[in-house]
Amino acid sequence: MKETLDTLSIGNLQLLQAENGYRYSLDPILLARFVKIKKGTRVVDLGTGAGILPLLLARLSDAAEFIGVELQTELAARAERNVELNFLQGRVRIMREDIRNIRDIFPVNCVDLVVSNPPYRQPDSGRIASNDERAIARHELSGGLTDFVAAASWLLKNGGHFAVIYLAERLPELMNGMVIAGIEPKRLRMIHPRQGEAAKMVLLEGRKDGRPGLLVEKPLYIYKDSVEVRDYTEEVLRMYEDSPG
Repeated sequence: MKETLDTLSIGNLQLLQAENGYRYSLDPILLARFVKIKKGTRVVDLGTGAGILPLLLARLSDAAEFIGVELQTELAARAERNVELNFLQGRVRIMREDIRNIRDIFPVNCVDLVVSNPPYRQPDSGRIASNDERAIARHELSGGLTDFVAAASWLLKNGGHFAVIYLAERLPELMNGMVIAGIEPKRLRMIHPRQGEAAKMVLLEGRKDGRPGLLVEKPLYIYKDSVEVRDYTEEVLRMYEDSPG
């Protein structure tokens, strides 16, 4: 599969991506800026793709270790090459594993933070991409929402956090699944294309064995008001700046 080499301004990251396969979107950048990571934290990214999220978080935080778990062989191999390309072998590790087998891979209660940009669509929802990488990344063909939440619950220490970006239309399902798995939703931010338009995505953080109580943060708007030009808002542009905040 042909690849491109792209540069992301955050940390001057170099990223190999499939030319016609799965390519990262704005989602991992929004999630990376949403999470709060303390020094020494151990982080697992479920469904890491080409590794962009752990690489971003490694640039933006002082966390001790990042582990990206990816099922697809070619994507996992590309993620490993991206780690090496950015000289982050000492902090970022890629595992080619199925998150549905998480109990056979990791001991219980072993990490402080789990992040994920999981597949959004059910297999019978929407058009499925002909390319396997994109199909599995976007549709629940190899693990659904319940599997990702269950994996996060297994991995997290008591008091640990799970942060995810997901479809707004499936927010009730996401929150209910987290509560059932023992992860209490604690912080929510709705993502709107523009002011005056309905939210399309959400950022949600939960705490393992946390007490009830949800903070709803101010809305995040992706584009300026003009519908003719897709210009990012100042807040989104700042997310691309090479700074931790």
